[in-house]
Amino acid sequence: MRAYVPLHLHTEYSLLDGATRIREVIKHAKENNMPAAAITDHGVMYGAIEFYRMAKEEGIKPIIGCEVYMIEGDINDKSKKVPNNHLVLLAKDKKGYQNLLKIVSISHIDGFYYKPRINHEILEKYHEGLIVLSACLGGEIPRMLLNNDYEKAKERTLYFKNLFDKDFYLELQDHGLEGQKRINPELIKLAKELEIELVITNDSHYTKKEDAVCHDILLCMQTGKTRNDPSRMKFANNEFYIKNSEQLRESFDWLDEETFNSAIDNTVKISEKCNLILDMGKSILPNYPIPKNHTVESYLDKLVRENLLKRYEKITPELEDRVRYELKIIGEMGFAAYFLIVWDFIKHARDNDVPVGPGRGSAAGSLIAYALGITEIDPIRHNLLFERFLNPERVSMPDVDIDFCIEKREKVINYVTELYGKDKVCQIITFGTLAARAAMKGVARVLDIPYSESDKYAKMIPALPKTKIDDALQDGMDLKKLYDSNPQIKELVDLAKSVEGIKNNIGTHAAGVIISRDPLSDIVPIQYSKEKTVITAYPMGDIEKLGLLKMDFLGLRNLTIIDKTVKSIKERHGIELDIDKIPLDDEKVYEMLSRGETDGVFQLESSGMKTLVKDLKPSVFEDLGALVALFRPGPLNSGMVGDFVQRKHGRAKVEYKDPRLEPILNDTYGTIVYQEQIMQVAQSLAGYTLGQADILRRAMGKKKSEEMDKQREIFVSGAVRNKVDAKMAEELFDTMTEFAAYCFNRSHSAAYAFLAYQTAYLKAHYPVEYMSALLSSVSSNQDKIQQYIVECQKMGMEVLPPDINKSGS
Repeated sequence: MRAYVPLHLHTEYSLLDGATRIREVIKHAKENNMPAAAITDHGVMYGAIEFYRMAKEEGIKPIIGCEVYMIEGDINDKSKKVPNNHLVLLAKDKKGYQNLLKIVSISHIDGFYYKPRINHEILEKYHEGLIVLSACLGGEIPRMLLNNDYEKAKERTLYFKNLFDKDFYLELQDHGLEGQKRINPELIKLAKELEIELVITNDSHYTKKEDAVCHDILLCMQTGKTRNDPSRMKFANNEFYIKNSEQLRESFDWLDEETFNSAIDNTVKISEKCNLILDMGKSILPNYPIPKNHTVESYLDKLVRENLLKRYEKITPELEDRVRYELKIIGEMGFAAYFLIVWDFIKHARDNDVPVGPGRGSAAGSLIAYALGITEIDPIRHNLLFERFLNPERVSMPDVDIDFCIEKREKVINYVTELYGKDKVCQIITFGTLAARAAMKGVARVLDIPYSESDKYAKMIPALPKTKIDDALQDGMDLKKLYDSNPQIKELVDLAKSVEGIKNNIGTHAAGVIISRDPLSDIVPIQYSKEKTVITAYPMGDIEKLGLLKMDFLGLRNLTIIDKTVKSIKERHGIELDIDKIPLDDEKVYEMLSRGETDGVFQLESSGMKTLVKDLKPSVFEDLGALVALFRPGPLNSGMVGDFVQRKHGRAKVEYKDPRLEPILNDTYGTIVYQEQIMQVAQSLAGYTLGQADILRRAMGKKKSEEMDKQREIFVSGAVRNKVDAKMAEELFDTMTEFAAYCFNRSHSAAYAFLAYQTAYLKAHYPVEYMSALLSSVSSNQDKIQQYIVECQKMGMEVLPPDINKSGS
């Protein structure tokens, strides 16, 4: 089979007009002597990075492209609809890629009117590094030929030739359409007259011929039509798949061999011109403005030293060693600026009355973060590990997620935008997909099946996260019985399976914010969200692969409740309560929790958690962290939660296989609850550094057999060197592996336990103020209002209806 490269290809990222998944493009290329492939989605580059990475991994050369919409005239003129002409652009190199980013971004930000549009002026400005194909029947030149205006088509062809020289190609397609039969001879004539190379493509919207019906379903979903609607938009036939050179030869049986072979070979030659190398994994941190006579490292050191004295009365040798160690690792990994950036916007938030959470995720394990006020959890006191946050033996961007008061979160985003520039800060796109039930209902509507029936069939699929239609087709299940007995249901299910998981809409990430060093449109495509805010057109995973700084600015209702309660306490009692400095051993708090009075307490108010709290009867702060960690499906189903409760109350014996385990597991009653404990066991008994131990923890979590065998050997041999019996070392490794599946991040548990404790403290000591703030926060949720009114009544409080003369504004 002759080598061929598909250069006109639409994936699922041409939302509801492409049925090909990225992985299918690459698999198909490998099976059909295609050394490279391009993706050219309609007006977008959504899948570019996913495609680039996956193709590289599989040995297929990725060509990043886009089929753009061209108009005559001013793209800012949106007074009337004008024809959108298609044009295929392919990036040859880094410059071409950057120009493609600019073109696509401009088409969305400035030119969007029904479709993202550009004009010739924009193409001229950003033409360098691009290869251009004349596109399908919707292209500018083909349309002129269809209008019998050969001279105008010739003039436009010369325009492209003059602009792109040998990087402009006339595109031949043959899907059996009348229009193509008319213009293909004229395209060949143009090519000869003007000495322009031809290239054969297939306008691919799905992978294989049999996938045409799947694509047809998507078109019906896009247009809101049913398949039996004669007026609906549909493709003429099933020829719009990724054809190989032999299948194309059949389509072009009318074309002489020399011209055909040359046009096919040109696809390979084009791929050889395309040699885009993208930098992956290198951090691109913004330039934080630092004072003169300082480097980012020296300024961070200065701030840490100044603020550490506010956290501790005395700087002990232990503290000094930890500070030096963390600063050294942060500096060596190039993340000093990262900490300054985070410190700055959190400081701004606190200085401007925006409540900030005590911490989230593994960042609470950093003493530097605590010193700077990024977190409010003392990592020394709570035995938290820096390496769980930033591993010197595995370079990756730090991940500090921050909770802000839900009502004031936007203030912080606005501050960051003003500081770094509107062109360098934006939120992140997300993609919705057709989940199992949605796929069933969507296809049923397209097939004109009544909603009452489709809803019934969809509900036969378990309503659990990540459930697939196949999960409901196991023997004995209701859907399986219908599938085997009813041809109409079989058709519905098979079609639903074909579209299941396909991307069908865009949204905005709830928390993710990008802060860039350079204008974002130099690095990623950007566009408007449905809410008319600028967002990246690459999803979060791809953004992180490119090394851009991504921060999660989360809005947390509980911080708003705490803030309003503290202000109410001051107003009613004249007490200035510092909620971050309340004692963590308050008996009244633990007594209230042990009675199961957890309504309105952060993380502890669900019925299942309430039962666990009453069983455990927490008496120390560490118990709250364990509750946060243990109340998850894995630990609950494993039996370890019951064991933990029994050990806490002395009804089961706490034993340590080695005395060195006691200081590590003592505060969790001999149970491995946290990921950090796995790391500490490896360090103490097997001689791992904490960085190596973090790699072990990750390996245990993923359970890849090859890596696990390697780690077992390292662990056991290290333990034996540390005077641990070999058999016991093997058993301990197995135990750690078993618990690793259920273990949780101790830093996150501690931070959220602190937030839980703060809300419990306010409820126990200032019930009127706290419950008032709590009720105000759920004013639009009748079920919650009723729940909290009942709780108020149990606490001896009377809840009055709103009074316009007395209620606060």
